[in-house]
Amino acid sequence: MDTTSPWFLALDLLGTFAFALNGALTALRVARIDIVGVVTLGMITALGGGMIRDILLDALPPATFSDWRYLAVAASGGLVAFTFGRGLDRLARPILVLDAAGLSLFAVTGALKATGFDLGLAQAVILGTITGVGGGTLRDVMIGRIPVVLSSELYAIPAAVGALAVVGAGQLGVAEFTAAVGAAVLCFVIRMVGVHFGIDAPTAPRAGAAPRGG
Repeated sequence: MDTTSPWFLALDLLGTFAFALNGALTALRVARIDIVGVVTLGMITALGGGMIRDILLDALPPATFSDWRYLAVAASGGLVAFTFGRGLDRLARPILVLDAAGLSLFAVTGALKATGFDLGLAQAVILGTITGVGGGTLRDVMIGRIPVVLSSELYAIPAAVGALAVVGAGQLGVAEFTAAVGAAVLCFVIRMVGVHFGIDAPTAPRAGAAPRGG
């Protein structure tokens, strides 16, 4: 697909802004850091997944460095969060929503960019998932907590479903923009349903634990 199309750029920048807000708000909520730290964490959250994707695709330099708009949007998201996000008691829900939005948009645009390099379905789904979860993983490592993608929450699964949906719909002849929006909405809904109902991904039983059922 044509990753230079205006709608692709718009979705990618929207995901960048959502993740920048998410990363910066998370920084405000869990740590006492200054404006430089808040904006930096927001930018790493927003740009990390795309940078990992582009490095794996050998698309160098990464879009982050070849297009100034990514850096500008990521920095703006961090600044907006720092300026207006001090009501820490009210940040939990916005953080979750922004995280789900960024995850959904990046999973879709990451998979679409992979198809532009003539990769197969499986490879595109993997790269879409990495794009979606990469920034959040870097964020969690930097603030000293277990990455969400490695915990029991539904996180990587919605990203993989969204990436699979957009690639599969494209192969079935669905218009790219329609497929992208539909897949992003699907990923977002799965993630938020998991959050709302406390649905976790399957986990292995602990050593020595008795098997359930019987």
